[in-house]
Amino acid sequence: MRTPQPFYKKPLSPGMGLGVYVGLYLFFLYLPVCLIPLFSFNDSIQAAFPLKGFTLGWYRALLHNDGVRRALLTSLEVGGTSAFLATLCGLTLAYARVFLRSGLSTILSGLCQLPLLIPGVIVGIAMLIVVNVIGVGPSRIALVCGHMLVGLPTAFMILYGRLAGLSRSIPEAAEDLGAREWTTFSRIILPLALPALGSAFMLAFLTSFDEFIIAFFLTGSEPTLPVYIWGQLRFPRSLPLVMALGSLILAVSIIIAAASELMRRRGKLTERQAVS
Repeated sequence: MRTPQPFYKKPLSPGMGLGVYVGLYLFFLYLPVCLIPLFSFNDSIQAAFPLKGFTLGWYRALLHNDGVRRALLTSLEVGGTSAFLATLCGLTLAYARVFLRSGLSTILSGLCQLPLLIPGVIVGIAMLIVVNVIGVGPSRIALVCGHMLVGLPTAFMILYGRLAGLSRSIPEAAEDLGAREWTTFSRIILPLALPALGSAFMLAFLTSFDEFIIAFFLTGSEPTLPVYIWGQLRFPRSLPLVMALGSLILAVSIIIAAASELMRRRGKLTERQAVS
């Protein structure tokens, strides 16, 4: 009597099984995100199948919505300011950590990464208490400080990785030729780190632009775009506008993330050319 043969000749390898798991995970993770642009073109206020028809009316309505325009302007101003400050602080901490190697720089670089470990609700409540104690209260200044706090870890890690990856022979050669520390930094290290600076700024800006929890606690009379979207979700008739706005934010986020990655890769290429 013959033993029945299995349907497959050899079992799945661990790598193939992991690939299937990751594929299913990404499918369930991004499927709802992909549905948002789809329903933003639906000629109905209900996000349900079957679709009623194709329309661009929700996108045209965004152009004439004063609330969206004001919230967008607030997000751009807060995001640009907080990203600039986070990138500047991240560059200072990364330079001190890589080239100075003091105990204080190690402690400060570790403290700047704590927002990644602390829940956003806790950070938001703590920031709200602080701004109320010092008399600022929920305002544009408080929002910039809060978003700088959450954007600093991203900027620091990008800049630290870039500066730590620089060849030690480059600044040493400059010092042997008589260049001072500031000259070495401004004319050699900073140009080599410029793509990383751009990448850090864009990702810090993207973090601020998409951040909701801290903005919810620190926003005053001028809500950011995520806070405005959350407020509009209470009204069913505003759902198509929210999905159209979310589709635009998703597209811009992908473009900024791709540009940041391209700048990071260009920085590595620039370093190889400088070394060679």
